[in-house]
Amino acid sequence: MKKFYSLIENIFMGPMIKLAEQRHLRAVRDGMVSTIPLTIVGSFFLIIAFPPVPQSWKENISIFTWIQSNIGDILIPFRITMGLVAVYATYNIGYSLSRWYKLDGVSGGTLSLLAYFMTILPLTAVSSTGENLGFVLPMAKLGGAGLFVGIVMALFAVEILNFFKRKNLIIKMPEGVPESVVRSFEALFPTIAVVFITWIIFVVFKFDIHNIFNNIFNPLKGIVDTPIGAVVLVVLITMLWTAGIHGVSIIGAIARPIWLEMLAANAEAMQNGSEVLPYITPEPFFQWFVWIGGSGGTLSLVCLLLFSKSKYLKDMGKATIIPSIFNINEPVIFGLPIMLNPFFTIPFILGPVLATIVSYIVMSLNLVSRPAILAPWTFPAPIGAYLTTGGDVRAVLLCIFNIILMGAIYYPFLRAYDKKMSIKELEDDILDEESSI
Repeated sequence: MKKFYSLIENIFMGPMIKLAEQRHLRAVRDGMVSTIPLTIVGSFFLIIAFPPVPQSWKENISIFTWIQSNIGDILIPFRITMGLVAVYATYNIGYSLSRWYKLDGVSGGTLSLLAYFMTILPLTAVSSTGENLGFVLPMAKLGGAGLFVGIVMALFAVEILNFFKRKNLIIKMPEGVPESVVRSFEALFPTIAVVFITWIIFVVFKFDIHNIFNNIFNPLKGIVDTPIGAVVLVVLITMLWTAGIHGVSIIGAIARPIWLEMLAANAEAMQNGSEVLPYITPEPFFQWFVWIGGSGGTLSLVCLLLFSKSKYLKDMGKATIIPSIFNINEPVIFGLPIMLNPFFTIPFILGPVLATIVSYIVMSLNLVSRPAILAPWTFPAPIGAYLTTGGDVRAVLLCIFNIILMGAIYYPFLRAYDKKMSIKELEDDILDEESSI
């Protein structure tokens, strides 16, 4: 087992840490994380529009009939948050990368949006009443479906800004000019370059980058949304955690754009009244049915700690039970510890893998609704499972089943560790008594 950890540390630790700190990936991660409040708030309005109550209530109780008749207005916040998620992410990715380069973040974010909008050709539109709306941007390219284009254009725009800054190809203003004016003129030449390049590519040559990315990433979503793809992600994340590396931060930086696009597609399908949603494994699938209590599904383990014979383990259970209920498990990972502890490596990986397989099978058979709503990750798991599936009570039962399943996997390993710790504590007590004599 020591050789196993040494292998992980020597082969994976260094490259993974470098990968986590790689400037472009970190900018993407920060930009995506910044959209979480928007997607959570937008998801709540989706819950309001499609309340998890019986159909008879929707038809006979006044508040629910009012919701049905005003569903378009209720969904406007959803459309302005999740429906424009690529816009927010693009700006924030550009801002984050600019700050890494010690450039003006506002200029970087603005240039990123400019480059992104240049990929979307405006259309002329007429309203349902016959009113000429003039030029409009299709919202379908501004939401989850446009995320990958937004990422690429943000990185491109900031690299252009950084190139001009490094080569000193900027307009310098005399001293005494307000800082905001200085930043504006410094960004003038990079702006010209970004506009000219994107105009040539996307307007003159009509290069459809959105269609290209759809053709590339649709198969990738198909891979992620399979039992094998889901299990591989779980194994990678848990293996990194057992070596002391924040697995979700590293794998999530790569997978989160795919997860978010899948979630947006599910939310759109729910809004359109689809009974079966297109994807099974957007991020809430893992959050509420696998990472119950945190990565590794450690809520089960913490509950078992409360019944340990070892005083240390029992105290650890008491100290970590409340954070674990709210999916915060760093205290138990580093305090028990789980990290670099051969007693818990197997259950920490195996338990989530089995929970992933069970949950995938159940949802693929449509016995439990698929995730479509992003509930706050600090909710207790059964509540989060209920909300993310639009109010499916069966999701709560699946969540509870997975807690029990992962507890059964942890139990024999914890029992062995508890025996070891109890013997050690007894030996320490005997030594203390002998030393006091």
